[in-house]
Order: sequence, then structure tokens, then C-alpha cells
Amino acid sequence: MNGVAHLTSSTLDNVVCEVVSGAEMATEQRPNWADILKRRLANSKRDEKSEEEKKSEETELFSKYYTEWKGGSDSGNSYKTIPRFYYRLPAEDEVLLQKLREESRAVFLQRKSRELLDNEELQNLWFLLDKHQVPPLTGEEAMINYEAYLQVGEKAGSKCKKFFTARVYAKLLHSDPYGRISIMQFFNYVMRKVWLHQTRIGLSLYDVAGQGYLRESDLENYILELIPTLPQLDGLEKSFYSFYVCTAVRKFFFFLDPLRTGKIKIQDILACSFLDDLLELRDEELSKESQESNWFSAPSALRVYGQYLNLDKDHNGMLSKEELSRYGTATLTSVFLDRVFQECLTYEGEMDYKTYLDFVLALENRKEPAALQYIFKLLDMENQGHLNVFSLNYFFRAIQEQIKLHGQEPVSFQDVKDEIFDMVKPKDPYKITLQDLVNSCQGDTVVSILIDLNGFWTYENREVLVANDSDSGSSGVGGSSMADFDDT
Repeated sequence: MNGVAHLTSSTLDNVVCEVVSGAEMATEQRPNWADILKRRLANSKRDEKSEEEKKSEETELFSKYYTEWKGGSDSGNSYKTIPRFYYRLPAEDEVLLQKLREESRAVFLQRKSRELLDNEELQNLWFLLDKHQVPPLTGEEAMINYEAYLQVGEKAGSKCKKFFTARVYAKLLHSDPYGRISIMQFFNYVMRKVWLHQTRIGLSLYDVAGQGYLRESDLENYILELIPTLPQLDGLEKSFYSFYVCTAVRKFFFFLDPLRTGKIKIQDILACSFLDDLLELRDEELSKESQESNWFSAPSALRVYGQYLNLDKDHNGMLSKEELSRYGTATLTSVFLDRVFQECLTYEGEMDYKTYLDFVLALENRKEPAALQYIFKLLDMENQGHLNVFSLNYFFRAIQEQIKLHGQEPVSFQDVKDEIFDMVKPKDPYKITLQDLVNSCQGDTVVSILIDLNGFWTYENREVLVANDSDSGSSGVGGSSMADFDDT
């Protein structure tokens, strides 16, 4: 009994302890809602952010997730994946950097030059092409088909590989019934490509800035050093070299630099025909007719310079308006000459040789857009970008005055105005833009009517001149000229 009582007492004690302990734990686990609400309220106040902070966080998260979606790294390191594309040019006082850049360019151009075919390799290419020609001949031309073309490409060497492509073959494929191309045409294509690359490298050597264009002084140096290699210029005296170089360079800049930036892209020089005309002077047997029509030939340069000297009556090396008025047939109107001296670069009211060359190039090439741009600027007195009836009347009045001086009845301006608008067909029926003149292909006729009595007379008597030309073809009698104006 005592044992049972003892056990029972112990058990009761344990039960009481467990109950008390459970009660305490229950008390501890019971949430105190007042405290919780206070803590939440305090935290919400502490977490409040300004609008700028929220936007910044939103942008940061967007950048992060977008970068991850694109498979890139985080925005902080994105600059490492962007290649450097801008290298600043060395300043004038950074002599070492300038020398390093010049040396690097020279080494680069030498490497490019070594990649070109030399004379021996070109001869070997011709031998292989001739050996693999495929009969029958087309006239007297040897032909080659695509299979033989590829065989030659494999044997010609690594330098020729770029020429033996399907694209080149298709470009030269015309109407041969057997699907062949001309060996001569392909070889000329290769020669032309090699020449273009050689010339580009040669011009790049004079590109002091290394930016792919030549300044006026750069092109002057190139042509000056080219003169001894042109047999057709052997007769020029060294004292005339500077005038020849000026004459040659002005043609490049007049036509290839219409905005007068003072520099020309090397690509534009290669794309135009001027360099071909200049290098044509390497031909020792160039005909007299070809020399006379080539601006860069010695006879042409001497002709232009001789005209300048003949106009310079006071021998001061410059031309006044009165001296320039005797240019050509001496029929340019005084109004037009006034505009020339207002718009063009002059020195104390007189024109130097360089400005004179621009003037000559414009008047001798009136069909060309660059020449029309030059003359249009002179006709557009108010810089409006177009010619209206007032502008046409202003310049044509001078033509009418010259007609009266020759004892002739002046032509009605209304008739001439209507004819000009009919020829040009401008978009706006009340004004003529430069683009209208170019698009009409009648710009040379229009400007001649407005600035040159001889040009107007030629237009007014065009039917008579055509008849005279046909008569002179059978009888050998020459056609009419401005000198006959008084007798008409």
C-alpha cells in the first residue's frame, strides 16, 4: 500500500508538472496580436520608398532579368563584350603616336601590295587560261567553260583564288550557247581589279590624315610625282609644273567636291574616269585628237593657261571683269559677269588662275550637274533655291540689249520664258529648281540662252544651223557662226 501510494503520488506529481509546463508553453505560443500589429506598422513605415527609388529599383530589376533572358551578363560588365570601334587621331603635339600611326599604315599598305598579282603571275595566269581554253572559238575569241575555269583557279595560286568564283563567272557570262566566258574578258577583268587596288594603295600613300580622302595638297603631291611617269608630258618645262598641277587638280575638285569641303574620297577618285584620262598619257602613241579632248594633256593645259595669259592685258597675273568679258566669243552678258565676281572668290575684285579654272570648267561642261550647279548659283540671285520669272527676265534683258546693239529686233521675253518652261517642265509651274534643270537634260541650253548671246543665237537659229551643217557635209562649206548675226 505504501508502495502503491508512493507511486501514485509520484505519478500525480509528474502529471501536475506536465500540465503546468504545457500551460506555460501554451501561454508562450499564444500570439499577442497587439504587438504583432505594432511591429507590422513600424516595418511598413520603414519600408516606404520615394517614387524615384521605386523607378530606379524597377529599372535595375528589368535590366537584370532582360540580360538574363538574353543570355548575357549583368549590366555592370556589358561594356566588356562591346568591341572598341573608335580610335582618336593623335594630336599635333603627340609626335610619337603620329609616327607610330604612319609606320603602321605604311606596313599595312605594303602587305596589301604584296597580296596583288605581279607581272610574272599575270603572265602565268594568261598562260593557264590559254592552255585550258575550250573549243570552238567565238569569232577570234578563245573561250573557257566553268569546269576548266575552276581547274585554272586551283593551279593559279592563292592570290588568284578571289577571282575564280561563281559570282565572277556569272558576271562575265553573256550569250554563249555553250555557257562559256571569254578568256580575254576575264583576263581584262583581273587586270582592271589589280590596277584599281594598285592605284588605291598608291593614292592612300598620300592620304596624310589616313581617313580615306585626299586634300587638295595631297592630290597636288600625287600628280606632281606622277608627271615624270607620263611620256606625253615630257615636253613640259619644269617651270610650268605648278600650273599644270593646279589645272589637273581643279578638275578633280570641281566635279568631285561640289560642296567645296576641300577633300575628296579616294573611292570617288577611283570611280570616276578622270584618273583613266590622266594615266592615258602613259601611251606614247596617243593620237592628236585624243590629246586635244583630254583635259590633262599638255596641249589642253597649255591652251587653258595661254587663254588666261591672253586675257590678262595688264599682266598682273589676275583678271578683272573687263578682261574676263573677252572670254571665248566675248558674248557673255555683263549681268552674268557681275554675278561671277559677286559670288566667286576674288582678290581686290580680280580673279586668280584657280578661280578662272572653275569658271572654264563650268562653261565648257554645261551639260554636267556640277557645272549646272555652278551656273545656277550665279543665276539664283536671292539664294532661294529656284529661278522664277523675275530671275529669268533679269538675265534675259541683258541678252535683249546685246541684240539691239547688233541692230536686230529684240525677241519677246514672254516667248522665251514659255519656251524655257516647256523645255524644263518643272514640278512647280512657276519656278525652276536645279534638280529640274538636271532632270530635263536641257539645262545647258537654258543657261546658254540666259547668259551668252552666242548661246541664244545658236538656239534661236538651230533649224538653220542644222540645214547648213547638212549642206556643208556635201559642199564642204562651213556652217554659220555668231559673226553672221548682223546679216541675219
